[in-house]
Amino acid sequence: MNPLPSLLAGAVFGLALAAPPGPMNAVIAEESVNNGWLAGVRTGLGAMTADATFLVGSLLGVVTFVERFPTVRAVMIGIGGVLMCYFAYGAAMDALGETEPVPSGDTPRRAVTGFRKAFVLALTNPYQILFWLTIGVGLLQPGQLDVLSYTPYVGSDLAGLLLVRTGSPALILGFFVGIGIWITGFPATLRAAQRRVAAFTPVVAGVSALVLAGFGVVFLVDAVRTLT
Repeated sequence: MNPLPSLLAGAVFGLALAAPPGPMNAVIAEESVNNGWLAGVRTGLGAMTADATFLVGSLLGVVTFVERFPTVRAVMIGIGGVLMCYFAYGAAMDALGETEPVPSGDTPRRAVTGFRKAFVLALTNPYQILFWLTIGVGLLQPGQLDVLSYTPYVGSDLAGLLLVRTGSPALILGFFVGIGIWITGFPATLRAAQRRVAAFTPVVAGVSALVLAGFGVVFLVDAVRTLT
């Protein structure tokens, strides 16, 4: 069987899930404009590494454990909400120009910090947890997947356009290739725009702060409701 269709479908699926606005892209954007392309890419790698961790967890049954114990999931989401609000504060300070410039020699360290930030946020992101509890587990089992129907915000309009068989290693590989394309191309696009627009950096930092704060509050409310 030719694995290319599954590989391409997986790449489209990964891109479709990675591209829409959300907390992970807010963190990638904020790191990219403040600390450079490398920091943005490594931040994206942090989120992708979390997906790989969830994949391994699905194979080992750890993800199912989280599903069985809502309190564990609520605690994870609550931690994510607190961290998002904290990182939103940092992004807001960047937008207001109240943080000290980062020396060029500190860029690798900041890139690593971005990786850790995104990795922890992704592990406590209820959307990623829910994805691997439902759709992600399905990728590993023989069946059929309506790829574009799961695209955030517009999935209902794209349903039925791209059907693919699941359970193929090529599909999983393509999924991560698609994410990889996004986490390298998105920071590059931001940096290109930054070179052309003088006020681009504080605007991106400000929007990132709002997105992170908004999702952080939503996650905290979700966690509190589950625990109570």
